[in-house]
Amino acid sequence: MAHIPAAERRPQLVQAAIELMAREGVDAGSTRAIAAELGVAQATVHYTFGTKRDLYRAVIEQMTVELVELVRGAAPEETEGPADFEQAMRRMAEALWQALREQPGRFRLFIELTTYAVRNPDLHELLRRHQRDLEETAAELIAGVLALTDGAHAAEPLVVARFFLQGFDGLSLRHLVMGDGQGDSAADADSAADLERLLEATLNLTRAK
Repeated sequence: MAHIPAAERRPQLVQAAIELMAREGVDAGSTRAIAAELGVAQATVHYTFGTKRDLYRAVIEQMTVELVELVRGAAPEETEGPADFEQAMRRMAEALWQALREQPGRFRLFIELTTYAVRNPDLHELLRRHQRDLEETAAELIAGVLALTDGAHAAEPLVVARFFLQGFDGLSLRHLVMGDGQGDSAADADSAADLERLLEATLNLTRAK
């Protein structure tokens, strides 16, 4: 492969690591395997990521960015005029759900990395920071939607964001265990119904008492 500047090589290696580990699991993400995935020398991976911690940090950061961009893309713009909060939340939730159904391996990978990080003190703070970033970004998006609506709202955007994300984490884990889109129509129907219940409960938090 022709010489590529390090600034360009790093994101390529991160994506190669994500693709590999999403297919085969975290344990498959050795420097040798990642190098083979992209077709570069193993030394290139060692040079770019000095330690496994550095690699996992980069993967968690990239996957968080992708999730945030996905939800941002589904959120309404101010140019769309006054927003209906229920419709906007549904769009954002459905964007996440569609990503889960289309790329279950990436969600499994994030769960695996979360478990690994919780058990490793040197990665735990990284995980805490990215959890806060995800919650604050979701809260920012929710606040933006609420600002485009009329009327009072009961709960703070951060409370709504945490509630929905916690519920979605549990729902996605169950879906991966029970169905994973492998033709199990009953599991798919259960997941769709549970997502609807989660959305309704989330909307109830914002409705003025």
